[in-house]
Amino acid sequence: MTDDTLSGTALAGMIDHTLLRPEATTVEIERLCREAREYSFASVCVNSCHVRLCAGLLAGSHVKVCATVGFPLGAMSTQAKVHEAARAIDDGAHEVEMVMNIGMLKSGCRTIVEEDIRAVVQAAHRRRALVKVILETGLLQDEEKIIACNIAQHAGADFVKTSTGFGRGGATVADVALMRKTVGPSLGVKASGGIRTREDALALMEAGANRLGASAGIHIVGQKP
Repeated sequence: MTDDTLSGTALAGMIDHTLLRPEATTVEIERLCREAREYSFASVCVNSCHVRLCAGLLAGSHVKVCATVGFPLGAMSTQAKVHEAARAIDDGAHEVEMVMNIGMLKSGCRTIVEEDIRAVVQAAHRRRALVKVILETGLLQDEEKIIACNIAQHAGADFVKTSTGFGRGGATVADVALMRKTVGPSLGVKASGGIRTREDALALMEAGANRLGASAGIHIVGQKP
């Protein structure tokens, strides 16, 4: 059971402090990094063009840099995703979050989806970085969510993640529970999209999430148990 008295600091350590808006400025990214240091968030999650800046600002801290890959559609070539992932890691990212090829999954092209994920996983693992696969659960039926989780797990991913935050819907307790049941204890499950309160965060953790993505992290950890 999730402890409702979980401290703000402990909760912060499970949150990726996120800023993925296309209009995000360097000033806003700098503020994101300052906040991540101050509140001891697990990471900052940013678009890959900001990785080098974040890596410099967070050097010497425990806060990791997480970069998105193929974001937010996941519909570009595998080669483009691999290149973006490799460049982001070389620029200082410790984790990458790739968007699964949703259209190919829905077309029944499971081998293409798996090869797409595996190529990014191999490039990242060679550089000792983790890979989270974004399923965009709001676009999938439950059976497709299970298939996507199984594919990501078989391809060697480290996490499965619910949503980009830019698609239809966001993280739900039901989706997180289904994902956790499917992947078991061996993979991480990240809930992201629409997490606004401490209550939201605890419910998703109770369902099986062990990482949360939120732009409202400061508000979440500041709320009283």
